[in-house]
Amino acid sequence: MIHLTENKGKGYAVRIGALESQGQCLLFSDADLSTPISEMEKLILPLDEGYDIAIGSRKMSCSHIEVRQPWYREVMGNLLSIIVRTFVVPGFYDTQCGFKCLTQKSAKKIFSKQKLNGFIFDVEVLYLAHKYGFSVKEVPVIWRDSPKTSVKLIRDSIRMFLGLLKIRYNDLKGRYSTSPEPTEGQTKTKGNTD
Repeated sequence: MIHLTENKGKGYAVRIGALESQGQCLLFSDADLSTPISEMEKLILPLDEGYDIAIGSRKMSCSHIEVRQPWYREVMGNLLSIIVRTFVVPGFYDTQCGFKCLTQKSAKKIFSKQKLNGFIFDVEVLYLAHKYGFSVKEVPVIWRDSPKTSVKLIRDSIRMFLGLLKIRYNDLKGRYSTSPEPTEGQTKTKGNTD
């Protein structure tokens, strides 16, 4: 069991757990179990079919929302989804559902480069999956809003937007590169060195 002595955010905790994990696949979920853990099989099946990653979705036609969010949180969530699809990770209905499953190979590669500690780490994981060429399957799941959520609408919406900018900035600065860092005495070069 891993024990963290300081709360550094969900992204940090999941990253530490992922890098320490030993199983064939890694599943992470929201602590409030908004998606019941019994939905796990829906995410494992695509991995058995050859996908690298499966993500739960609240926004597909077959998704089943048992308890809806307040209208203002749905509006903010929809706006965030539009921004994410437009500027960071295209092609997904729902990047923020906290129910995701990765193969051991994809988890180790992605989380060895993942940087963000807050809630927006989900988007960063999908951004890295796309960057590294991993296949992702979006799967409709059961979902129930929890009134005990720790997410604060205005504060966390601003943090998430800034997090999206940070993802693009990190990539621009080469922080997600898979090429080895130069050792002491070496310099970064472009093209042939002959």
